[in-house]
Amino acid sequence: QVQLVESGGGLVQPGGSLRLSCSASGFTVDSYYIGWFRQAPGKEREGVACIRAGNGGTYYTGSVKGRFTISRDNAKNTVYLQMNSLKPEDSAVYYCATDTLAHYFPPDDPGMFLPKVYNYWGQGTQVTVSS
Repeated sequence: QVQLVESGGGLVQPGGSLRLSCSASGFTVDSYYIGWFRQAPGKEREGVACIRAGNGGTYYTGSVKGRFTISRDNAKNTVYLQMNSLKPEDSAVYYCATDTLAHYFPPDDPGMFLPKVYNYWGQGTQVTVSS
Protein backbone atom coordinates (compact mmCIF):
# COMPACT_ATOMS: atom_id res chain seq x y z
CA GLN A 1 0.00 0.00 0.00
CA VAL A 2 1.45 3.32 -1.09
CA GLN A 3 1.80 5.85 1.70
CA LEU A 4 3.54 9.21 2.00
CA VAL A 5 4.13 11.02 5.28
CA GLU A 6 5.46 14.58 5.42
CA SER A 7 7.24 16.13 8.37
CA GLY A 8 9.46 19.07 9.19
CA GLY A 9 7.11 21.99 8.86
CA GLY A 10 6.90 24.79 11.38
CA LEU A 11 7.24 28.50 12.02
CA VAL A 12 10.35 30.24 10.69
CA GLN A 13 11.38 33.86 10.31
CA PRO A 14 11.83 35.43 6.86
CA GLY A 15 15.24 34.52 5.49
CA GLY A 16 15.33 31.31 7.48
CA SER A 17 15.46 27.68 6.40
CA LEU A 18 13.48 24.48 6.85
CA ARG A 19 13.91 20.95 5.58
CA LEU A 20 10.80 18.96 4.85
CA SER A 21 10.84 15.18 4.69
CA CYS A 22 8.55 12.83 2.77
CA SER A 23 8.83 9.28 4.03
CA ALA A 24 7.49 6.72 1.56
CA SER A 25 6.24 3.16 1.97
CA GLY A 26 4.74 0.64 -0.42
CA PHE A 27 7.11 1.65 -3.23
CA THR A 28 10.67 2.86 -3.68
CA VAL A 29 11.25 6.58 -4.13
CA ASP A 30 13.42 6.10 -7.22
CA SER A 31 10.60 4.29 -9.05
CA TYR A 32 8.29 7.22 -9.86
CA TYR A 33 8.24 10.99 -10.09
CA ILE A 34 7.83 12.57 -6.69
CA GLY A 35 6.73 16.15 -6.38
CA TRP A 36 6.41 18.74 -3.66
CA PHE A 37 3.35 20.95 -3.81
CA ARG A 38 1.97 23.71 -1.65
CA GLN A 39 -1.40 25.28 -1.05
CA ALA A 40 -2.01 28.57 0.67
CA PRO A 41 -5.47 29.59 1.96
CA GLY A 42 -7.73 30.63 -0.89
CA LYS A 43 -5.23 29.57 -3.54
CA GLU A 44 -4.89 26.58 -5.82
CA ARG A 45 -2.42 23.85 -5.08
CA GLU A 46 0.82 24.48 -6.99
CA GLY A 47 3.82 22.34 -7.74
CA VAL A 48 7.17 23.68 -6.59
CA ALA A 49 9.71 20.90 -7.11
CA CYS A 50 9.90 17.50 -8.72
CA ILE A 51 12.43 14.68 -8.82
CA ARG A 52 12.47 12.25 -11.69
CA ALA A 53 12.40 8.49 -11.32
CA GLY A 54 15.63 6.68 -12.06
CA ASN A 55 18.33 9.28 -12.71
CA GLY A 56 16.88 11.69 -10.16
CA GLY A 57 16.78 14.76 -12.35
CA THR A 58 15.37 17.73 -10.44
CA TYR A 59 13.08 20.50 -11.58
CA TYR A 60 11.69 23.63 -9.96
CA THR A 61 9.13 26.30 -10.61
CA GLY A 62 10.35 29.83 -11.05
CA SER A 63 9.29 31.17 -7.68
CA VAL A 64 11.50 28.75 -5.75
CA LYS A 65 14.38 28.16 -8.16
CA GLY A 66 17.68 28.87 -6.47
CA ARG A 67 16.14 28.73 -2.98
CA PHE A 68 14.64 25.23 -2.72
CA THR A 69 16.38 21.91 -3.33
CA ILE A 70 14.66 18.56 -3.75
CA SER A 71 16.65 15.40 -3.08
CA ARG A 72 16.11 11.79 -2.17
CA ASP A 73 17.78 9.16 -0.01
CA ASN A 74 17.07 5.77 -1.52
CA ALA A 75 18.37 3.93 1.56
CA LYS A 76 15.88 5.77 3.77
CA ASN A 77 13.19 5.76 1.08
CA THR A 78 12.68 9.44 1.76
CA VAL A 79 12.51 12.60 -0.34
CA TYR A 80 13.51 15.97 1.08
CA LEU A 81 12.78 19.58 0.29
CA GLN A 82 15.43 21.95 1.60
CA MET A 83 13.98 25.46 1.70
CA ASN A 84 16.33 28.42 2.15
CA SER A 85 15.80 32.18 2.08
CA LEU A 86 12.18 31.69 3.00
CA LYS A 87 9.69 34.46 2.35
CA PRO A 88 6.26 35.13 3.86
CA GLU A 89 4.70 34.17 0.52
CA ASP A 90 6.15 30.67 0.94
CA SER A 91 3.70 30.09 3.79
CA ALA A 92 1.39 27.20 2.91
CA VAL A 93 0.60 23.58 3.59
CA TYR A 94 3.24 21.54 1.80
CA TYR A 95 2.44 18.14 0.33
CA CYS A 96 4.48 15.44 -1.33
CA ALA A 97 2.93 13.25 -3.95
CA THR A 98 3.87 10.47 -6.32
CA ASP A 99 2.76 9.41 -9.78
CA THR A 100 2.55 5.61 -9.76
CA LEU A 101 0.94 5.67 -13.20
CA ALA A 102 4.44 6.51 -14.45
CA HIS A 103 3.66 9.36 -16.81
CA TYR A 104 6.65 10.56 -18.81
CA PHE A 105 7.62 14.19 -19.10
CA PRO A 106 10.52 15.63 -21.09
CA PRO A 107 12.95 17.65 -18.97
CA ASP A 108 11.45 20.93 -17.77
CA ASP A 109 8.00 19.99 -19.06
CA PRO A 110 5.54 22.00 -16.91
CA GLY A 111 3.17 19.04 -16.95
CA MET A 112 5.19 17.42 -14.17
CA PHE A 113 3.95 20.16 -11.82
CA LEU A 114 0.26 19.53 -12.41
CA PRO A 115 -1.42 18.12 -9.29
CA LYS A 116 -3.80 16.02 -11.41
CA VAL A 117 -0.88 13.91 -12.61
CA TYR A 118 -0.18 12.58 -9.12
CA ASN A 119 -2.36 9.85 -7.67
CA TYR A 120 -0.99 9.42 -4.13
CA TRP A 121 -0.62 12.25 -1.63
CA GLY A 122 0.60 12.77 1.88
CA GLN A 123 -1.41 14.57 4.54
CA GLY A 124 0.61 17.78 4.35
CA THR A 125 2.75 19.80 6.74
CA GLN A 126 2.26 23.47 7.58
CA VAL A 127 5.01 25.98 6.85
CA THR A 128 4.59 29.50 8.21
CA VAL A 129 7.11 32.22 7.45
CA SER A 130 6.57 35.18 9.71
CA SER A 131 8.44 37.53 11.99
